[in-house]
Amino acid sequence: MLSRALEAKPRWSPSPRYGDNISCKLGSILEYSDEDCLVGFIDDMPLVFCGNNTESHLTLREILRASVAVMGESRLGMTEKAVLLEGKIYAVKRFRNVCVGRREFGKRVERLARVSQKCDYLVPVRAYLYAKRIKFVLSEYYPMGSLADLLSAGRQFGHTALDWHQRLMIALDIARAIAFVHTQCPPYEKKMQMNVHGNIKASNVMINSNFSACLSDYGLAQLAEIEEVSDTWQRKPPPYMQPEYIYSDECCQKSDIYNFGIILLDMLGGPMNCIIERKEEIKRGKIQFFEFSVQGKEKQQALKVLDIALACKNVSPDARPSIEQILEYFGDVISTK
Repeated sequence: MLSRALEAKPRWSPSPRYGDNISCKLGSILEYSDEDCLVGFIDDMPLVFCGNNTESHLTLREILRASVAVMGESRLGMTEKAVLLEGKIYAVKRFRNVCVGRREFGKRVERLARVSQKCDYLVPVRAYLYAKRIKFVLSEYYPMGSLADLLSAGRQFGHTALDWHQRLMIALDIARAIAFVHTQCPPYEKKMQMNVHGNIKASNVMINSNFSACLSDYGLAQLAEIEEVSDTWQRKPPPYMQPEYIYSDECCQKSDIYNFGIILLDMLGGPMNCIIERKEEIKRGKIQFFEFSVQGKEKQQALKVLDIALACKNVSPDARPSIEQILEYFGDVISTK
């Protein structure tokens, strides 16, 4: 029965809207054309916990029986909030397709986990599972959600979700996370580029209860098989963004910097047409760009961060600043009198 279950090919069910609660019994995550596989697929396959954590034990059965809410979807796969029966909460990143086999998948996740667990500004990877029809990694869950959630919720209800100081500290935390990744040595390790994040975007910036930030999905793009897919799965910017503000999919440090620039613009007020040409009008107050109230010192800080964002988003990759230069710029911002 189990072998028959594993051979049964699942198909993706229509995804619920963000925040919709669904029971994670078999059939809610995946639908199967062969009804006989519904029993055999739920087994006691254990998850592999990363590092030296030998006390943790979790099985596929427990994950499938958890209460789940969909947190987001992308071309890599689906991210879900999984509440286990005993109350423990994890974020589960399920891949649509992976580009490596079981053994290589495990080795790569272990390498990424070792790095993520050493940095306070990266979301640590805790465990993973590789089965024939389901592959995922387990990470820490952040109850405040992502930066994208906070920004979009505030705009939807017409209020400012974050004040300027909170936005500045979040931006600085993201820059620190990128700096930690970009300075990894050796930069390459057994066919993996360790000094590139590869998937920096606002929905991968997780917010703590004290409004500090951690960057998730470090290196996971190097596990996924990216295919040409329909427009449904293309990386589209939010409705208020212009087409030229789509996040870059290229896996290199300069693309990480570009994507960081997009996040900064989004945190300041959202991209707009011809922003470079209109920057002087923003400085003189003729154009209302910032979506939060700033005066005096804070306005000067916000304008300096706008300069950083535009430098990061330069069309020429070679002209974009390094993360070390960006951190120096942030030092100047914070010391603004």
